[in-house]
Amino acid sequence: MEDMCVPCGNGILNVRVGAIIMKNGKLLMVGNERADYLYSVGGRIKMGETAEEAIVREVMEETGVRMEIDRLGFVHENYFHGDSPEKSGRLVYELSFYFYMKVPLGFEPICQSFAEGETKEYLHWVNPAEARKIFPAFFKTELQPSVRYVRHLVNDER
Repeated sequence: MEDMCVPCGNGILNVRVGAIIMKNGKLLMVGNERADYLYSVGGRIKMGETAEEAIVREVMEETGVRMEIDRLGFVHENYFHGDSPEKSGRLVYELSFYFYMKVPLGFEPICQSFAEGETKEYLHWVNPAEARKIFPAFFKTELQPSVRYVRHLVNDER
């Protein structure tokens, strides 16, 4: 199945999912060897998948643990200029669905590192109040596990 990442004129349309995995006040995030920031566990939806199927698959691939979804927390529209080799300088419109996950008692990721193409990635627990740069940035201010409605957020860095 193909990732839902397609050229659109001079830009790119990217449809992805992200996991909100919280434990002891910290978030599980992903980093890589070429970026100075962390990003959510997750990835692109594949053609033929639902967003829910995609997040369960992505969490399993990246942590080695099959987690259940608690609920959809955010729909995020984001315009930005790409920084990866294949997207460098290109305008990206990314539509993301962020799900709060049911974190099992005693959860520890089985996988600590993995690769996305040629880039090695690793998992990292982060306190949202840390000065470290994370994406999506709204994870620092908007996560409210007790809120039961879906929030729609838009960022535009054009």
